[in-house]
Amino acid sequence: MSKLKYTQPDEMGFYGEFGGAYIPELLRPNIEELQANFDLLATDEEFQAEFKNLLADYVGRPTPLYLSKKMTAEFGCPIYLKREDLNHTGAHKINNAIGQILLARKMGKTEIVAETGAGQHGVATATVCALMNMKCIVYMGEKDIERQAPNVQRMKFLGAEVVPATSGSKTLKDATNEAIRHWINNPTAYYLIGSVVGPHPYPEMVTSFQAIISKEIKMQLKEKTGIEIPTKVIACVGGGSNAAGAFFEFYEHEEVELIAVEASGLGNETGHSAATSVLGRPGVLHGSLTLLMQDEYGQVTEPYSISAGLDYPGIGPLHAHTIEIGRTKSISVTDQEALTAAKKLTIEEGIIPALESAHALASLYKIEFKSNDVVVINLSGRGDKDMKTYTNVGF
Repeated sequence: MSKLKYTQPDEMGFYGEFGGAYIPELLRPNIEELQANFDLLATDEEFQAEFKNLLADYVGRPTPLYLSKKMTAEFGCPIYLKREDLNHTGAHKINNAIGQILLARKMGKTEIVAETGAGQHGVATATVCALMNMKCIVYMGEKDIERQAPNVQRMKFLGAEVVPATSGSKTLKDATNEAIRHWINNPTAYYLIGSVVGPHPYPEMVTSFQAIISKEIKMQLKEKTGIEIPTKVIACVGGGSNAAGAFFEFYEHEEVELIAVEASGLGNETGHSAATSVLGRPGVLHGSLTLLMQDEYGQVTEPYSISAGLDYPGIGPLHAHTIEIGRTKSISVTDQEALTAAKKLTIEEGIIPALESAHALASLYKIEFKSNDVVVINLSGRGDKDMKTYTNVGF
């Protein structure tokens, strides 16, 4: 089989110049064990069958591909929403959590550690740990614990131990630091990472589990329109797992425009932004070389976004590579633009989106459309978790 141009890293885990495994020697055996077991999955029929069955019967896949008639009328071309918000636990994160918990069980692991920002990955991890009767420890920034309280309650109710990260900005970056530190100190644990970040093979592995999103989009478009390839696919990006899943099947179709939407917070010139592809430059974060927001001395600068899931100073190496070479286009959206888009979808469609997904929706006003465009937006999660923020801003 020939190597895929965009989505398949080299043997060292690099997508172009980005990726790799920059890890302490203490974790080298863990990464080698993980790689060896991940490599077996493609031909493991029992694993694939159980993964497929759980996605269908437990998660509730396939998620609908919904044609928004109001947005279609407004923008002059078909606008579809891929309804990942309708998954069990309320977001795309459960796809990856199911895949990794099955892998962890196959490896004989019984203790799971994870990080979370918006809380959706934490909830998904706590959910699958309850399903598989495994111990679950979730690190979450102290700031995010406050602004995503409903998800914290869900994690605890599911039996997870939620540990606050109290250093730095007290958000996702710091939760990831603490989760990796826990893994170093407890090498028999399994680190269930939530995005397409971290040392190889995590970016490739998370992408493979999330690829179900774009596989379904192709099938559903074929059923609805007779064609399976859209002209544009739009997804929000923090680390970028929902975008990697939504883009996966279309990377090699270069006629499809892939649009990654980042959070520019209060504006890219204000010092309060999380638009890594605009403000970042190559650097190492959480075990991989990627685009990273940093100062002149190489120290990570604190990102900002009203959205906890996009409040991250880096971006997955696959996205860093495809943005750098022009295969993926990046757009940044402010807090206020995202809030406006969230309210509009809620009022007009009766769908309350997660703040992360609202950034993808807001990008529609920054894109030129043609009447023959077919557009898919990945609605990565629902907004239950963000009701406190929406209420505080007078939503």
